[in-house]
Amino acid sequence: MKSYKDLEIYRNSVSLAKEVHFMSLKLPKYELYELGSQTRRSAQSIRSNIAEGYGRRNYKSDFHKFLIYSYASLIETESHLEMIFELYQLEECSGILEKYHALGKQLSKFISFVDSSWKTD
Repeated sequence: MKSYKDLEIYRNSVSLAKEVHFMSLKLPKYELYELGSQTRRSAQSIRSNIAEGYGRRNYKSDFHKFLIYSYASLIETESHLEMIFELYQLEECSGILEKYHALGKQLSKFISFVDSSWKTD
């Protein structure tokens, strides 16, 4: 693996952040800078923490910490999406939520892998 961009969890988080971005723009105008903005930021944080953690991959504890931050942002994003669905019934939220559940499983497995098997130089 030459880059964080080679990580499937990173590629999936990028794709989902884009989906969240475009979905959030369909919210009422007054929500674009409230719930919409918060949802976009938390979705973006998932990918950013994976990338930053990868940059510290030679320090296993730092890498692990940033992956945990990424997982926490994922849970935050899911919570925002649930609220959007409850308030505005945007149908695409349910599909995006399913994808975040799958990413959460992938991320959790990767965190376990880093815990048990990650080798540093």
